[in-house]
Amino acid sequence: MHDGATEERAAVPAGPCGRWPLEKGEGIRHILDRAGDKWTVLVIGTLEHGPVRYTDLQRSVTGISQRMLTHTLHRLQRDGLVTRTAHPEVPPRVEYALTDLGTTLLGAVTVLIDWAGTHHDEICAHRSAFDQAAPTA
Repeated sequence: MHDGATEERAAVPAGPCGRWPLEKGEGIRHILDRAGDKWTVLVIGTLEHGPVRYTDLQRSVTGISQRMLTHTLHRLQRDGLVTRTAHPEVPPRVEYALTDLGTTLLGAVTVLIDWAGTHHDEICAHRSAFDQAAPTA
C-alpha cells in the first residue's frame, strides 16, 4: 500500500535545492555560482563597513587583478548586490557599497571567510599529507 506522504517525498529531489521548486533550480545554481565565487566573497566582505573606493578595494582584495575586480563589480551590480557611485570631482572618485540585498549576503560571506581562516592550517596540513601520499606517475 502506498502512503501519499511517501509518494510526495519521493517526488521532491534530495539535496540542498530540494526545498525549492524544480523550475528555480538552474537560477539558484547560477546565484550560488556568483555568491560562492572567491572574488565575490572577498569583495562583499571588504564592503562590510561601508562605501569603498575602487583603488582601496583593489588593495584590500589581495591577488585580484584590475580586470577581475571590474568584472566582479559589474556582476555584483547586475545582481543588485552592490551600487556604484561616481562623484563629479577632479580626479573622478568612484565608490562601491553594498545594497540592502548585498548586506543580506554579508553574514554568510563572513562566516565562510572566518571558517577558512580558522581551518587554514589544518587544511594546508591535509593537502600536504595527501600530496606526499599520492603516487607519482
